[in-house]
Amino acid sequence: MAMNGDAFLPRPGSGAGRAMQASALTPILDQEFDSGTLYGLRAAVQAHVGQAGLPEDRASEVVLAVHELAANAVAHGAGHGRLRIWDLADVLSCEVVDGGPPDAANGAAEVTDPWPAEDGHGLWLVRKVADQLDLRSGSRGTRALITFALPRPEDD
Repeated sequence: MAMNGDAFLPRPGSGAGRAMQASALTPILDQEFDSGTLYGLRAAVQAHVGQAGLPEDRASEVVLAVHELAANAVAHGAGHGRLRIWDLADVLSCEVVDGGPPDAANGAAEVTDPWPAEDGHGLWLVRKVADQLDLRSGSRGTRALITFALPRPEDD
């Protein structure tokens, strides 16, 4: 099943300019995942964020945050998801989308807390390492968008 996070993006002019920019560009990584491919997903993220110019310690934080979001998509969503990463010149934007819990396809009511924070510290950790987290849920699943500032040339 192909997943498209664009269904979760607000309409233009609703204050989500960075997200709208991300959806219009070609991602540097676009990969579907499930429980059996999380290790490979981590390796792909590490390779791509390193090429974006992040220092090694910051790249490790991106890998950690993406892994936590992907694990949540597997555990609390449909058991699989899709990751897309964009290099937007000043930020690295990472989107994790799931297809919703298995009963969502059967017309179940909208889930208010699809990725519960009380089961673990994954979302807390993501909030600590990412510069920004936008988490949205609906009847079609959950979309998490995290951003990380990229170093500017004068920061070197």
